[in-house]
Amino acid sequence: MTLYEPNCINVVFSLFCCNRHKYLILLSGTGDVTVKVKEGDDAILPCSLSTRENIVQKLFHWRKDGQKEVFLYDAGVHYNNGRTGQDEQFRGRVSHFPDQLQFGNASIVIRNTKVTDSGNYTCDFPHLETRRLIFHISLIVGEYFDKTWELISPWTKILKVTEDGVVLQCEVRGASPKPDVKWQDSDGNVLRAEEPQVSERGGLYYVSLLTTVTKTSTNLFHCVSTQKDIGHRTEEEIYVPGKKMGFKLRVIDTLCYIGLMILFRETLGVLP
Repeated sequence: MTLYEPNCINVVFSLFCCNRHKYLILLSGTGDVTVKVKEGDDAILPCSLSTRENIVQKLFHWRKDGQKEVFLYDAGVHYNNGRTGQDEQFRGRVSHFPDQLQFGNASIVIRNTKVTDSGNYTCDFPHLETRRLIFHISLIVGEYFDKTWELISPWTKILKVTEDGVVLQCEVRGASPKPDVKWQDSDGNVLRAEEPQVSERGGLYYVSLLTTVTKTSTNLFHCVSTQKDIGHRTEEEIYVPGKKMGFKLRVIDTLCYIGLMILFRETLGVLP
């Protein structure tokens, strides 16, 4: 299953059936889309001219991150029928839809996706009759935790209460690529935290991060997970009840009270 997420509000919906593949294309006003797919599945990167101009004798060029050669089609000649120059990462895994070229459809499919396929792709028509046209597609390949196909989000909880404050734990489970995890207060300030505990299993990362917090004006805190390589950021908010925040103050008050009582008794000569 492949999910296409628009970056803009104005969206054109098109449904194509090509070589038994059904896929949904969501094109924004600028042609930008985000494709989210589970690792190991096939990903269809959409690129289609709104004019439905016949591109059988045209040239279109797919690149990843502005450098890697993904797929090049030039009037019938392409990487799968003799043309050289394709990046090794994509060799044997990328194909187009020949029967859709007459309708201006230059979409490609990347088979058996890998996390390293995540990135920013461009579909370039350099020699159209009127102007050059470039579509931008962001591909996110990752492990998903439910049927909504959202990327892994942080999970937060109150771990324990100590005399120094409330210890909060944030966990990100099964994320890929490796996320950068931070704690923030409600104003967006990064909080001091312990060294993150990171483990890796099967290419998926598990991160646990602890921080100790004290009372604030809101008692709201955020765990933020960022995956810069794929442009993904998600966060989880947690509220700490005021009664838990008062623990440190009660401990200090109790210690002060005991200290004063001892001093008072010594002054009166009650203690030996």
